[in-house]
Amino acid sequence: MDGASSGRAIVIHPVLPGARNDAGRTSEASLEEAVGLSRAISLDIAEARCVRVSRPQPSTLIGEGALEELSSVVAATEAGLVVVDATLSPVQQRNLERRWKTKVIDRTGLILEIFGERARTREGQLQVELAHLSYQRSRLVRSWTHLERQRGGAGFLGGPGETQIELDRRQIDDRIIQIKRQLDDVRRTRSLHRDARARVPYPVVALVGYTNAGKSTLFNRLTRATVLAKDMLFATLDPTMRAIEAGQGRRIILSDTVGFISDLPTHLVAAFRATLEEVQAADLILHVRDIAHPDTEAQREDVEAVLRDLDIDIDSDGRVIEVLNKADLLPEAERETLSTAVRRRGHDAAVISALTGDGCDGLMELIARRINADRETMTVKLDIADGRTLAWLHEHGEVLEARDDGAHLFVRVRLHPNDAARLHRQLGIATRH
Repeated sequence: MDGASSGRAIVIHPVLPGARNDAGRTSEASLEEAVGLSRAISLDIAEARCVRVSRPQPSTLIGEGALEELSSVVAATEAGLVVVDATLSPVQQRNLERRWKTKVIDRTGLILEIFGERARTREGQLQVELAHLSYQRSRLVRSWTHLERQRGGAGFLGGPGETQIELDRRQIDDRIIQIKRQLDDVRRTRSLHRDARARVPYPVVALVGYTNAGKSTLFNRLTRATVLAKDMLFATLDPTMRAIEAGQGRRIILSDTVGFISDLPTHLVAAFRATLEEVQAADLILHVRDIAHPDTEAQREDVEAVLRDLDIDIDSDGRVIEVLNKADLLPEAERETLSTAVRRRGHDAAVISALTGDGCDGLMELIARRINADRETMTVKLDIADGRTLAWLHEHGEVLEARDDGAHLFVRVRLHPNDAARLHRQLGIATRH
């Protein structure tokens, strides 16, 4: 079996002058992340190494010495694919393929392969194709047979022997326009769903974080759902939503979103912006961090940068709760120090292990307190026989006291302002504080 059909690959991380290592990442950590991305699509990694590039070459990015050495590695391992953890121009990609006599994809191409496998909803598949076409526009080739393996997901990911179909720029542009129109329809539908939730209203709590931070594991823990949760980068692409009880008589909608990652090209971020609209509209945002990861601070900065692009400022936006996950992987003394520091911070952070469940009850209590912080306490006067409205009050609020005078029931209840307004507007029931 040759390298192409077996999925055998070589991963290289070019260490460029002034690269993203300034954000606090080591070259080795960046390489490890690239390997994780490659394994997310079941590639067999035959070799992984950092390659220092003192002066990027316009034709090949990396220098002659490294080119020659890697040619020997490709031949020795019979690798069918080389993943270059950097952005390659079309010319550089073509020249590297000729030099190494194997297929080459860059970081953007690799991420698009992952997105193509993970997309399940119509919206996700459209977003993947839009990002793919934007990326391929300068290459004027639509076929994605880099890995030459049968795979599901988006239709442009071809299997062995698929004919290379070349599209000219006009055809690509026409398809991009068509996809954007379809995505506009999807966004309008989602907007209607959000409007419907706002009328209920159930607060939306969105999970965000660097990819593989444990968002889906936490989502499953809190909702007892079966969303795909693996030790795999980009395990979630399409947002998943579930209604759960948050305590204190409050029901919430929990939303799991795609993981963020460093160095996403601008056109790819734009293509997936609709997925993040749920975050912009959320009542609370849980920033899930892998606190045990050596690059946890750099990952935090990457996530906060994306949130700022969504007009969510961590310092001034009161909706964000920092969830320090995977605490079970820390030494006990370090875990205790972290927990003490978080307790001193107040109500904007929690230390948990989504895997073991440790700290998750406390997180739910924190969510309930934050959701209920703006609720108003009032007394509602009902007819003694109005069981329907009484049940509604129990469902949407926290009933503190109920007494009757034989003809009327006086219910002291804590309600969200939207619920109080709905009670007055739709049911015509007067309230007093």
